[in-house]
Amino acid sequence: MSKDKSEIPYGTLDLLILRTLETMGRLHGYALARRIEQVSGESLQLSQGSIYPALIRLQQEGWIDTTWGVSETNRKVKFYSLTESGRKQVAVEIANWEKTTALVARFLGATP
Repeated sequence: MSKDKSEIPYGTLDLLILRTLETMGRLHGYALARRIEQVSGESLQLSQGSIYPALIRLQQEGWIDTTWGVSETNRKVKFYSLTESGRKQVAVEIANWEKTTALVARFLGATP
């Protein structure tokens, strides 16, 4: 990542991927990464070295499924979509994120 791009906390990428697939539906990896970057206002830059290991991990968890298809540029690509388990996991991930940010907010608002 370049210095002007934000880094995201460990584990956050899973939530961003799951939520993007929930919102957008079936996407291939490159389109998924570009969509996350777009929604971030270009403050995130995702490399293949970060997005694809996360996709593999999410597939191993059973939260996403893959199918082969053809991209907009007529290339054979793997498309990712949420499973039923993945749909449930989105809610879990959001709840966990809300708890985490509430905890951090308490510390940021605390006075010595």
